Amino acid sequence: MSLLSGIIPPVLTPLTPGGELDLPSLDRLVDHLLAGGMDGLFVLGSSGQVAYLTDAEREAVVRRVVERAAGRVPVFVGTPDLTARRVAELARRVVDWGADAVVVTAPFYALASAPEVAEHFRMVAHAVDVPVVAYDVPVRVNTKLGVDLVVELGREGVLAGVKDSSGDDVSFRRLVRANADAGSPLSISTGHEVMVDGMALLGADGVVPGLANVDPAGYRRLWDAALLGDWGAARAEQDRLARLFEIAFTTVGLGGDAAGIGAFKAALARLGVIASGAMPAPLTPLPDAALARIDVLLAEVGLVASPRGVAS
Repeated sequence: MSLLSGIIPPVLTPLTPGGELDLPSLDRLVDHLLAGGMDGLFVLGSSGQVAYLTDAEREAVVRRVVERAAGRVPVFVGTPDLTARRVAELARRVVDWGADAVVVTAPFYALASAPEVAEHFRMVAHAVDVPVVAYDVPVRVNTKLGVDLVVELGREGVLAGVKDSSGDDVSFRRLVRANADAGSPLSISTGHEVMVDGMALLGADGVVPGLANVDPAGYRRLWDAALLGDWGAARAEQDRLARLFEIAFTTVGLGGDAAGIGAFKAALARLGVIASGAMPAPLTPLPDAALARIDVLLAEVGLVASPRGVAS
């Protein structure tokens, strides 16, 4: 359980303005996250823009994060692919690269029934000797993992945990209750950046917030307050982070990868953590008006933009 609890941010993937991996910036980002008190790192998730990386780039990112983390926290690695055999093959590779656990979605493109989705997870779990965490992200794979299915896979020992990024708070509450009734075989984390206080109150084991890339210390304060049962302090910190989350809405007309993740990257660049907020092609960069608004929001929540004028 300790491997899968607490704050485990999905690590962004810094790029150069030319679209190449920026590994020195990735080092600084890992240092920034660990200095902020994170309990683990989740690499090659949606926030890491895994869909845009080549196989060689994925390997370079995983190896670099594992090296930089140096065993201080566990490293979780996403293994998105179309079908179980392909996911299992990738999962074996990321374990060789140093992953402490693998994060697995339902199959996508290939259409599957609920029993077939369950067998998909079993096949991946049988292929590796590290914990498997289910990534419930229907907006990406068009499948919502059922409560009964997930809990049964937990009972079987197939799944060690669930990262719930479904946005379905009713389902999340049902999952927490069903898991408790089953003896808590799963560690359950929310990916809902602005509902962490509420999810902690109802029994979540952890949180996987993309916004923690920008303000890991804020999420550390929030989670620590929740662990102490200081719900007033937890709500106050959550309100501050919800204000910061407005950076994701500074522009309209762009896709979620460009607007939301682009805003996180831009904020980190303006804070001097990474050298550039560059996005992978063909995503559209944020306009200047959005960058100016991000500066205002960073100041409003007590974060200060870098005086170095780093590129965004």
